[in-house]
Amino acid sequence: MSKHDVAVAGVGMHAWGKWGRPFVEYGVAAARDALKDSGIDWNDVDFIVGGETVRNGYGGYVAGATFASALGWNGARVATSYAACATGAQALDTARTRILAGLSEVALVVGADTTPKGFLKPNAGERWDDPDWLRFRLMGMTNPAYFALNARRRIDLYGATQEDFAAVKVKNAKHGLSNPNARYRKEFSVADVMASPVVADPLHLMDICATSDGGAAVVLTSVEYAQRHGLTGPRINAISTVTPTFPQTQLDMPYFSSESTAAAPAPQYTHKEALARAAYEEAGISPEDVDVAEVYDLSTALELDWIEDLGLVERGTAEQLVRTGDTSVGGRLPVNPSGGLACFGEAVPAQALAQVCELTWQLRGQAEGRQVEGARVGITANQGLFGHGSSVILSA
Repeated sequence: MSKHDVAVAGVGMHAWGKWGRPFVEYGVAAARDALKDSGIDWNDVDFIVGGETVRNGYGGYVAGATFASALGWNGARVATSYAACATGAQALDTARTRILAGLSEVALVVGADTTPKGFLKPNAGERWDDPDWLRFRLMGMTNPAYFALNARRRIDLYGATQEDFAAVKVKNAKHGLSNPNARYRKEFSVADVMASPVVADPLHLMDICATSDGGAAVVLTSVEYAQRHGLTGPRINAISTVTPTFPQTQLDMPYFSSESTAAAPAPQYTHKEALARAAYEEAGISPEDVDVAEVYDLSTALELDWIEDLGLVERGTAEQLVRTGDTSVGGRLPVNPSGGLACFGEAVPAQALAQVCELTWQLRGQAEGRQVEGARVGITANQGLFGHGSSVILSA
């Protein structure tokens, strides 16, 4: 056991979809499922952390108190976290920190979202110092265009093909068939993906995740509390939220050097690589110890990037793993057995928590129809805006 460990006592989700209901309903449903799963009474929760949602009014900005009120005031301490798509993991880290400090024994972490139709874009208003607002307003660059640049880079650097990207969708769609919380439960072929409209070349519509409504929740306790109460289950061994390190300030771009740039600083890890390395170091393990991964597949090409960013394979070889079936359930290194965002879509404050839910079920042996046999160690990864990102490691 590591000094950083906390126990995952319970997990719960509200199924993803496009329900059009208040986000609080999804969060409360997920929280109640997580509490039921843990066997812990709501009144024994002494800390609640809500993942902030920026699209749902003032209640979304103070999500921790919103969920605490909806569940029934019980006197617990409260916090709200926001880190865009890494929100759920940052909220988990807030809870973990208080538990490790000895200030809390039982924490409930909840994230939920109700999203508008279409691709996500910055909120209204002029924000000339906000790069996210600028890229959308001045260049018309919604997220799919950004995803397409990453995909084009894989094609140019490593010889990836559009068929490789489509194969990721085919794999994730097959995984999602047995996931009752998934929004999309339908098989696809490579031909189906390639026949869908091109949104941002080289990505087709079926290469890109949707925006969704949904919720997820996790109950964390101290290891000592779990032992006293006979709670068995996975432990969180590490949560990484590191920022980039100068001079490697490009969040995604690998650092290249050549004879013409001999005076350049020594190569540095990319931000995403650094997230994973910090998690491995904190957990005291290496990529070779990982049995299953839940990664941030906003697009099919980004899943391939993340497999390499996590150090699970050599740079430029992820396509080969997909081609040989190694990233499928039953393969050497299953990735996104939940079905990933390909089957869920984005419910921003909930998605990093949903990854932890899936790994918990996998490590308990409860992922019926998509179980990774013998899974003992799992890792998650996702990226929020700017320097925000996260990687969580769990072990059985």
